[in-house]
Amino acid sequence: MPKVLGLDDIKLDGLKILYRADLNLPVHPSTKEFLDDTRIRAIVPTLQKLESSSVTILAHQSRPGRFDFTNLQRHANRLSQLLGRPVDFVSDVCGPSAKAAIDSMQPGDILMLDNVRLHPDENLLKGEIEEQETSDIIRNLESHFDIFVNDAFGAAHRSSPSLTGFTRKLPSVAGELMKREIDALSIAVENPPRPYVALLGGAKADDSLRVAINLFERNIVDTVAFLGVVGNFMLMEDGLDIGKSNADFARSQVEPFVDETSKMAKHILSNYREKVILPEDLAIELNGSREPLSIQQLPTPHPIYDVGLSTLMGLRPVVMGASCVLWNGPASYFEKQNFAFGTVEVLNMCIETDAITIIGGGHTSALVEARGASSRVTHNSSGGGATLTMLSGGRMPVIEALERSFEASESILGERGLLV
Repeated sequence: MPKVLGLDDIKLDGLKILYRADLNLPVHPSTKEFLDDTRIRAIVPTLQKLESSSVTILAHQSRPGRFDFTNLQRHANRLSQLLGRPVDFVSDVCGPSAKAAIDSMQPGDILMLDNVRLHPDENLLKGEIEEQETSDIIRNLESHFDIFVNDAFGAAHRSSPSLTGFTRKLPSVAGELMKREIDALSIAVENPPRPYVALLGGAKADDSLRVAINLFERNIVDTVAFLGVVGNFMLMEDGLDIGKSNADFARSQVEPFVDETSKMAKHILSNYREKVILPEDLAIELNGSREPLSIQQLPTPHPIYDVGLSTLMGLRPVVMGASCVLWNGPASYFEKQNFAFGTVEVLNMCIETDAITIIGGGHTSALVEARGASSRVTHNSSGGGATLTMLSGGRMPVIEALERSFEASESILGERGLLV
């Protein structure tokens, strides 16, 4: 478990806090309206805990050159609505207007700076922290704050001045969201209660197979079930002809890493076969209708859009008997009403089991949120790529930076009498 300071470790009253959040929201290409404000709602608990401090928010929206690269005025407005208190906005990242606004703040005030990616340093200085510390963002802002709080878990697999560059300049702390993500996902990749079952689906087999290999090689998982297009890819790698159109689609989702993904699949099937569950039946679309299909009836020229009933019936007792369940990736083309069945049944299993249930971000988390089931699972991750990176054992620069700053931050805060 990464050792980082949390907000409960600190006396927060009256502090001036620089708060890095991930507020990168999906935007409608035509109307430019927000399609989902989950990431704004996710930081509300942290801001409520910081209500006796003055809080300056650093965040980003998209990247330069993309249609959804905007300023953060509407983000500030939406956050104000959710909190029921003012959130001021300044159209500046780290220049004179930003510094003047920061210096005028009182305890309880919240200020949102503009999209940090409007500053070229944020997009260019992504190497070592020493390089990031030369940024105007760091040099202009660090002296105005007592501590740096990082809640940007959705970007925790990235490195840039606003994400990692402050951790040697200011005592650095994980926000409520970041701390929950670290604690929950550490269970999934370090010491889960056993039996531990991972349900890995979706379209991108390479992501799921990296997660599976990390769990297998750590010897912490008992069963991995492959579902959705990932399940189809694994059937194909197991020697089954799933039909040209289905095979072409599965491969297209892992371009340009088809060969690498194929090697990972073969490695899993060769070394961990006894721990793997593959689909034993499927559902295809035929003349607009859902039709069952056993794997013995493959190949098929029709699109495979779901797992079948027998597969789900075999999976249910495994999930019900688990002590920990990780689910990432839909089991089906759930956007089509006739083919939502498999994914909904997997969600039902996660809700009904007594196990610790960890939902692995991205489309899966959005589905759980949309169905109002977030409160019925143990943890619904807010991260997409960050969650998958952590589950697959990849580098998490933001968490690493918070870990490295732990002892120095604890010492400085102790000297100032700010530790609880």
